Amino acid sequence: MTSFKGAPMNTTDDHASGADTLSLARMLEMVSTDALPLRFTAYDGSATGPEDAEFGLTLRTPRGANYIATAPGDLGMARAYVSGDLDLVGAHPGDPYEVFKLLSTQIEMRRPPLKDVAAIARSLGRDRLRILPPPPQETLPRWRRVAEGLRHSRSRDAEAISHHYDVSNAFYEKVLGPSMTYTCATYRSADDTLEQAQEDKYRLVFDKLRLEPGMRLLDVGCGWGGMVRFAARRGVKALGVTLSREQAAWANEAIAREGLSDLAEVRFMDYRDVPETGFDRISSIGITEHIGVRNYPPYFRALFDKLAPGGLLLNHCITRPENNTGVKAGAFIDRYVFPDGELTGSGTIISVMQDTGFDVRHEENLREHYALTLRDWCRNLVDNWDFCVGEVGEGTARLWGLYMAGSRLGFETNVVQLHQVLAVKPLADGSTGLPLQPWWDWS
Repeated sequence: MTSFKGAPMNTTDDHASGADTLSLARMLEMVSTDALPLRFTAYDGSATGPEDAEFGLTLRTPRGANYIATAPGDLGMARAYVSGDLDLVGAHPGDPYEVFKLLSTQIEMRRPPLKDVAAIARSLGRDRLRILPPPPQETLPRWRRVAEGLRHSRSRDAEAISHHYDVSNAFYEKVLGPSMTYTCATYRSADDTLEQAQEDKYRLVFDKLRLEPGMRLLDVGCGWGGMVRFAARRGVKALGVTLSREQAAWANEAIAREGLSDLAEVRFMDYRDVPETGFDRISSIGITEHIGVRNYPPYFRALFDKLAPGGLLLNHCITRPENNTGVKAGAFIDRYVFPDGELTGSGTIISVMQDTGFDVRHEENLREHYALTLRDWCRNLVDNWDFCVGEVGEGTARLWGLYMAGSRLGFETNVVQLHQVLAVKPLADGSTGLPLQPWWDWS
């Protein structure tokens, strides 16, 4: 027997045979517009797609069918995958990038006619259409998170950051590598090591900010303190703040180990509570995604007020390629990765910065660099898979492979971007004292 478009399959054609119940493979055929580029097999014994395909999907359990049927799209697939009910064949769970790339370029799902929808629902039966509790890695939907405070209130921001970052420092050490840097690196070539690329990212930020020994730097959303330590090693007095208690603890231990305590400090603190002002420079690396677009004006106003006149700000964050679409993340990202996360275009960010009073001097898109960074994080997860599973459990490890591989594809295909925006707080007379030409060197 053959499936649609001639791809070999193991099931009979349920409609042609007059069968009352559709197989799971046949249901998949009915919602796909193209021949499957991979092999699909299911617990009911049915299969479709090329038998010699390099990659495949295996639906192992009725629970997995429940997840997919009751939450069509990426959320249901993620639930089934994270729970172990859906497996990828031919790809390591720490890096399913090749499967994602195949699915995104060679298959398109469609909504079938109502008669087919009815046939699918009838074949699934009432038991397969029951709403089941999601995997434990999933947080509450946005409307249920109201109990934790209004979106982007202090309490809810703290909870969202903790959900993502307070997983396990030991897990992050294996995935991120020795730099413990969870933001886009910058690569001179695709063959650079992750550690070299992260070092070069910090050097790029340091140079763009024209940091010099004796200056005061505030690093907002500092993570595990990579930028803080990089600056302190070069004589800058650096303060970092983060809403992750585990990050702050790890960062201060690293600062002490390196003998940088006289110059560097990381506080478990909301950026809005930093009492100091008059900083010479501010770096904002990977925090803007978390604060909410409607909070951009007060956010950049707070940073503007913290800077001394003539001070520089570098904002580094994930963006969308346009400014006129919705800002909320999809269901999978919102429930599993970045609760309450929001993205918009670099134009929106630049406009708010200018309206705040900043003089924007430079911006660039580094999205290809983030794709390479995610490639290397996935490699680390694969290389350290057994340790990571032992540290956080297989479900969470699978979740990270899923998220990072999917994000890599998103940066490669311009679904998302990464922009650095450099701005200055002008002096009272409007001057800045900056050179006429860019002063940093990529080489």
